[in-house]
Amino acid sequence: MKPAAFDYMAAESLEAATSILCRAGGEAKILAGGQSLVPMLNFRLLRPTLLVDINRIPGLDYVEAREGFVHIGALTRHHTLETSPVIKAHLPIVGAAMRHVAHLAIRNRGTIGGSLAHADPAAELPMMATLLDARIGIQGSKGRRVQPAHSFVVGALTTSLRDDEIVTDIAFPMLPADAGWAFEEMARRTGDFALAAVGVTVSVRDGKAAHLRIGLSGVADTPRRAAAAESQLAGRALNAAALEEAAAAIRASVEPNRDLHASADYRRHLVGVLARRAIATAWQRALGAAA
Repeated sequence: MKPAAFDYMAAESLEAATSILCRAGGEAKILAGGQSLVPMLNFRLLRPTLLVDINRIPGLDYVEAREGFVHIGALTRHHTLETSPVIKAHLPIVGAAMRHVAHLAIRNRGTIGGSLAHADPAAELPMMATLLDARIGIQGSKGRRVQPAHSFVVGALTTSLRDDEIVTDIAFPMLPADAGWAFEEMARRTGDFALAAVGVTVSVRDGKAAHLRIGLSGVADTPRRAAAAESQLAGRALNAAALEEAAAAIRASVEPNRDLHASADYRRHLVGVLARRAIATAWQRALGAAA
C-alpha cells in the first residue's frame, strides 16, 4: 500500500521544527526514524498533510552520564542504547530491554524520541521510562518543559504532547551500584510485539528488599508500575512464598486487552510468570552486589 499524499519539510533547528508544527495546526507529523510512522502512513491509519523531518537538527543524538543521570537525545537510535558503554555501566536494564525491540534493522533506525512519542502499549522504552522515573524533555513553540514519564503516556498511542511539541531528550536516574535488575519479555516470535513484559530493580538492606520497582507493559493501554506488589515485597526477603504473593497481586491488578495474538486471561497469567522470574533474577543480582 501507499500513503496518502503529503508535503515534506526538513527542519534545520528545533525552533524551525516547532514553528512549522505550530503553523500546521495539528495536521503535521514528525519524521525521525520512521519505523512506526511509515507503516501507519502506508496503511492510511494516519493522513497528515505534512511530514517534518528532524534528522538534520544537530545535537539530538547523544548518551551522556552527568550529575547522577544518563541523558539521552531524542535522535539516539535503539541500537546505540543496546551497545552503549554508558548504558551498560549505569542502566544495564535499559540495554537488556533494547535487545527485545523488533529486529536489528529497525533498531538501527528507530529513535528514542520516536518510541516515546508513539507510545505503543507493548513498547519497551516507555515502560523503562516509567519504571525508572525518567524525565522527558519537550520543546514547543512557546519554550521547553520537562514532564515525568509516569504522566507522559495517557493512553494507547496517545501522549501529553501538544500539536507544536517535540520530544528532545530523556534523563534516566542512574541505578545504584548495589541494585539488582531484570527484564523479561514474551513474544510469539523474536522481534514481534511483546505479549507482556516486566522490568524489576531492587536493592538489599539487611537481607531485605529495598527500593523495589516493578514495571509492566503489554497488559494495559499504558506502561505501569505494580504498586501493590511493590508494597507487599518491601522490607522482606524475596523467598519463593514472597514471589508467589507478588505474582498473584500483579495478576489481580491488571485487566489486559484481548486480541488475535492472546486472550486477556493468557496475558494475565503470563505477566505473573514473567514477574516472578524477573523479581527472582533481580533479587539474586542484588544479593551478589551486596555480598
